Amino acid sequence: MSADNKINILMVDDQPAKLLSYEVILGELGENLIKATSGKEALQYLLKNDTAVVLLDVSMPELDGFELAKMIRQHPRFQKTAIIFISAIHLTDMDRLKGYQHGAVDYISVPVVPDVLRARSGCLSSYTAERNNCRL
Repeated sequence: MSADNKINILMVDDQPAKLLSYEVILGELGENLIKATSGKEALQYLLKNDTAVVLLDVSMPELDGFELAKMIRQHPRFQKTAIIFISAIHLTDMDRLKGYQHGAVDYISVPVVPDVLRARSGCLSSYTAERNNCRL
């Protein structure tokens, strides 16, 4: 895939080790993988760049994933951006429901199954990029 055809997948987690593991897992997709270690950093990136998929940790200091997803959804440009929550702590049905209510299209629990994360991210990145016409 050429650089012109790659889409952006934003990975947001306050733990650098998790971001590194997601980067290794998703590297096979051949897309642009962007790391953000806070909600604020993610918002700064989103305001400047088209993004097809946001992988979002639920438990982060200052701005948690639910709040960040709500903010993302309020911006007209990101109404159709795919948000996938990833959590090791918030795993109840009520947590998942809250995630979906805040705009998630998927909710993955930790430990992440690499093939599942790749499949869901790859499928959503292609679908969202076409729907949003955000191929870069």
